[in-house]
Amino acid sequence: MTKLALNRRRFLHASGVVLALPMLESMSLASAKSPTRMVNICATLGLYADAWFPKAAGIEYEASEYLKHIDTYRDHYTVFSGLGHQNQTGRQAHNSEITWLTSAEHPGLDGFVNTISLDQAAADHIGYVTRFPSLVLATNNPQSQSYTKGGVMVPAETSPSALFTKLFLQGDPATVTRETQRLTDGGSILDHLQSETASLLPQVSNTDRSKLDAYYEALRSAERELVSIRAWHEQPKPTVAHEPPVDIEDRADLIGRFRAMLKLIPLILETDSSRVVSLMIQDHGVVLNGFDAVVDQHNLSHHGQDEQKIDHLRQVENAIVKTFAELLASLSATHDDGSSLLDSTTVLFGSNLGNANSHSATDLPILVAGGPFSHGRHIVYEGERNTPLSNLFVSLLRTIGLETNSFGHSTEALHWT
Repeated sequence: MTKLALNRRRFLHASGVVLALPMLESMSLASAKSPTRMVNICATLGLYADAWFPKAAGIEYEASEYLKHIDTYRDHYTVFSGLGHQNQTGRQAHNSEITWLTSAEHPGLDGFVNTISLDQAAADHIGYVTRFPSLVLATNNPQSQSYTKGGVMVPAETSPSALFTKLFLQGDPATVTRETQRLTDGGSILDHLQSETASLLPQVSNTDRSKLDAYYEALRSAERELVSIRAWHEQPKPTVAHEPPVDIEDRADLIGRFRAMLKLIPLILETDSSRVVSLMIQDHGVVLNGFDAVVDQHNLSHHGQDEQKIDHLRQVENAIVKTFAELLASLSATHDDGSSLLDSTTVLFGSNLGNANSHSATDLPILVAGGPFSHGRHIVYEGERNTPLSNLFVSLLRTIGLETNSFGHSTEALHWT
C-alpha cells in the first residue's frame, strides 16, 4: 500500500471545531512519534510510611519493604519525600481524597468549591485527539478525584467489563444508529437554546448580559464537545486480542478489582483510546480477602501503633504495591522499535494521606515513573513546610505539552536530574 503524506497532526475543520484525524492505514507508521501520556493512581487510605520511604536519599538508597516489589524498575521511577498540599483539613477526616489531584484548600468546608484536577487539565489541553480525552476509574464506587474547571466531579467507572465494552466493542448497527441519533438530538437542543438566548440579549441589563454571555459560552463549549463525540462515534473502535474482563462482584477482593482495572490501562494506551487515565484505590469498607486481618482496611489504617494491626496493614499494602509492579512490567515491555509505553507515559503513584493513622495530609508518599524524566533516585525536600505537590504537577503537565508555569498552589516547576 502506498503511504500518503498524512499524520495525526493534520486536522479536520468544521463549524469552528478542530478535530485530529484518527489513525488511518495510509498514515506512515515509520514517521509516527509516540504521543505523551499520563496515568495517575491513588491509594486513598495511605501507604505506611516506615514501609514505604527509603531511609537514605539519593541514588544509593536501600529499597524499603514496599519498594522492593518494584526495585527491578528503579531506573524508571523517582521516589519523593517532603511533598504535600497545604491546608487540607476539611469537614471530614478523609476529605483530602477529593483534592489530591487539585490542591484546593480546606476541602468540604462551607463555601468550598474544588478546582480543576491534574488529569482534567491535561485532558482539556489534549482534547478529542483520542476517542476519550480522559478516563476516570475506581475500584469500588463512582467517587473520583477528577474535577472539571467548574469544580464538578467526573464520575468514575468501576466496571472493567463496561469499560472494555465502551472502548472496544462496536455494538450492533441499530444500537450505533440510536446513539448517533441521541447525539444529534443533543445538538438540536443546544441550537434551540442558543437561539432563545440570543433573542434575550437585547432585553436584559448589563449584569444579566454578562451572565447570559457566560451561559452562551458554556453552550458553545458543549456543542463543540458534541460534534467531537459524534465524529469519534462514527469511527470504528479498535480491535484487541484480549478477552473481555469479568467483573469481580466481591467487594472484599480489593486486589482482584485493582488488578482488573490495571490490566486495561496498557490496552487503553496502546490503542490510543485515551492519553490520560486516573485510578482511585478506594476504601472497600469490608474485611478483605486473602489477608490475616479480621477488620477492614480503614480500621487497619487507624492502627494506633498496634503492632498486629500494622502487620496486617502492611500485608494489604504490600499486595497493592506488588500489583502496581504488574503495571510497570506491562508498560516496560519493549516494542519492535525498542521503545516502551513507559517511555512515553508519566505515571504518578501515591496517596493523599501521609499518615493515615492521624489523617495527616503532609509528607505524602509520591512516586513518578516513566516519561522524559531522569530517574533512579529518592529525592528528599526538607523544611518546616512541605514543598508544594503542585510544583510536581506543573512538571507533569509540561510532559503532555501544556507549557504552564503554575497549577493550584505551585510556586515553581519541580526540576530534578
